[in-house]
Amino acid sequence: MRARVTRCFSFEAAHHLPWHPGRCRRLHGHHYRLEVTVEGPLGDHGVVMDFDDLSTVVEREVVEPWDHQLLNDLIENPTAELLAQEAWKRLEAAGLNVVGLRLWETPDSAVELTPG
Repeated sequence: MRARVTRCFSFEAAHHLPWHPGRCRRLHGHHYRLEVTVEGPLGDHGVVMDFDDLSTVVEREVVEPWDHQLLNDLIENPTAELLAQEAWKRLEAAGLNVVGLRLWETPDSAVELTPG
């Protein structure tokens, strides 16, 4: 049996999109919400992955480096889509079997990534 486990995280960060014709051209901040889903077989203890272990990896690889940062200093074009893609790459490189990632930039605007 395989199962999926999702954990949610949040962080604060600022960015600007110099190419954008509207308000996003100017420096502004967001309260980002990140949802990470991993998949795998149920282990001996009946879990895919302990929620605390998942949290440790996501906090280390994504939340801590990006929290309260100017994202333009870290990523050349920090759109929600490219931030989500970068988060996926970092988590996969850290050994997580990521099968879904959703990054909320505002309470009503998110980007969702799936494998493929």
